Amino acid sequence: MMANSGHSLHKCDTGLRCAAPQQPRQSGLACSALRQSRRHRRSQMWQISVAASGGNILQKLGRVLKEKATGDIDRVFKGTSKTRQKLGVVEELFTYWNLDVTDDNLEELEEALISADFGPRTALKVVDTLREPILAGELKTGEQIREALKAGIINVLEARGANNTLDFKGAKPGVLLIVGVNGGGKTTTIGKLAHKFTGEGATVLLAAGDTFRAAAAEQLQEWASRAGAEVYAPRDDNHRPEALLLEAVQKAQKEGTDLVLCDTSGRLQNNIGLMEELKTCRQAIAKVAGAPHETLLVLDGTTGRNMLNQAREFNSFVKLTGLVLTKLDGTARGGAVISVVDELGIPIKFVGVGETVADLQPFVAKDFVEALFPTDAARNA
Repeated sequence: MMANSGHSLHKCDTGLRCAAPQQPRQSGLACSALRQSRRHRRSQMWQISVAASGGNILQKLGRVLKEKATGDIDRVFKGTSKTRQKLGVVEELFTYWNLDVTDDNLEELEEALISADFGPRTALKVVDTLREPILAGELKTGEQIREALKAGIINVLEARGANNTLDFKGAKPGVLLIVGVNGGGKTTTIGKLAHKFTGEGATVLLAAGDTFRAAAAEQLQEWASRAGAEVYAPRDDNHRPEALLLEAVQKAQKEGTDLVLCDTSGRLQNNIGLMEELKTCRQAIAKVAGAPHETLLVLDGTTGRNMLNQAREFNSFVKLTGLVLTKLDGTARGGAVISVVDELGIPIKFVGVGETVADLQPFVAKDFVEALFPTDAARNA
């Protein structure tokens, strides 16, 4: 664990107001001890609670985080503003919908969704679900059609990406492997996940498997310090990533750690050599029975339709169990992830809608779609 030995006790990140002792070095040690004691008590409380309910600490934590996200739709709404603006033409269609030219309106709707990076196949599928009820007179107003469109998109996300809660299958440690291209936000995502899990009482080990980027281990150390987690870092420049990740999982298994978050080097999906290396990393972790329990691909929201190519290639090498959509607040291309779910059947597990730890949210399909196509009341609130 990392201690803030350069800070006096009253400035430590435990949240306790303590008088600073005379010796700065003693202050750092005392601060570290307080943090460890606090984490230990919190972890014990969780273990007792989980044991009483007959469940696993990580499974219970996953449910808690999901429940908290359901009540935090405002963050998703704010974080999807640019994508929502790009879908403004859809709102115009709903406002001036003319039943006399239904075919023309549906064609315009399909084109608008494609322009918002939904992808031709997914846009056609969703729009086709509207045609029959409109022609049958079941949908008569723009508002009714908007709600039917939202229901169609939610159905795609839930039917093709149903298992969107982290599932560690009762294992201890639970092992989560994070993959993706350069600059997508993998290491930051790992740091935010660590913060969320330690904040709820779990013990977490961060495995610094990005041995290519010089600053990667230091970045994880910084996140670990904030989150109260531990880091397993390379011994030297020759430490192979597959060996490091396996050693980290074995260490966590031996010490009874709840969760291991495995970082990996960023790589382009069309670099076969690097993708084979990633496959080797996964195979190394698999020497511990059942691991990795989750393999998440971090997708940069600004990528647009190229998300589909990335996801398809990564899935072919390491068998993805979920997606993390990052930087959603800085792009108008968030709709592209819907086509990834539709075409590959890989669920979205988290969305990043801002810079803070709280802005990494467990994915809730209904909230996401409501943020893209809000009612007039929600839009004007």
